[in-house]
Amino acid sequence: MLSRLLQYDFLRIGFSASSRFSSTYILRTPPAYAPREVPTPLVFLSASEWDEKSQHGMRTFASMFAERGYTSLEIDIALPQNHAQSTSEVLMQHMESELLSHVRLCGIPFPPVIFARAAGSLIAQTYISSHPASGLLLISPATSNKTVPSSLLPTPLREFDFEPQFPCGIMCTQQETGLLAKENRLWQDSNVDKLVVKDERSITRQEGFVKIEQWLDEIGI
Repeated sequence: MLSRLLQYDFLRIGFSASSRFSSTYILRTPPAYAPREVPTPLVFLSASEWDEKSQHGMRTFASMFAERGYTSLEIDIALPQNHAQSTSEVLMQHMESELLSHVRLCGIPFPPVIFARAAGSLIAQTYISSHPASGLLLISPATSNKTVPSSLLPTPLREFDFEPQFPCGIMCTQQETGLLAKENRLWQDSNVDKLVVKDERSITRQEGFVKIEQWLDEIGI
């Protein structure tokens, strides 16, 4: 079912693609037959060159939510030149700037709901620390910045301390809940929604999609 929807999206749903410093985006708009048209856009963020896992499922989600009437912006951020010599802070600043540039380039009229997976969650949290958002959903994020491998963060990165002023959620597998409950500050916040699925495969299958759709409905998007 998912693969058929993905193919249909490319055939029928309007989208534009571009690149900036090898970062890429695909903007999908709802088709005429969508059940509604939602004004708040969804941003599906990844950085596959940096962390391949950050892109898993993002294209499928962007396609399926466009079918449901959401404008969906899929962004894959490229690493900066000489990134191996950068500090983690400089690396995050670059990726935050790239994300902001693409959001502005696409002319998004309302603060988006941002989705990010794995290490992409670091970019999303850097972005929302300084820029408005209508919501944030982190999928299988690191328990803390100090647990991120040095292959991704070459120098220590201070922990995020923003206080969510908008709906925030974490999606993870049943197996991941234990460590998140012990070490992840957002998970420990009672105001952050928890979306738990059976296993990693379930995240990008029907169970994960339904939970995200229900969450968007609950937060009024």
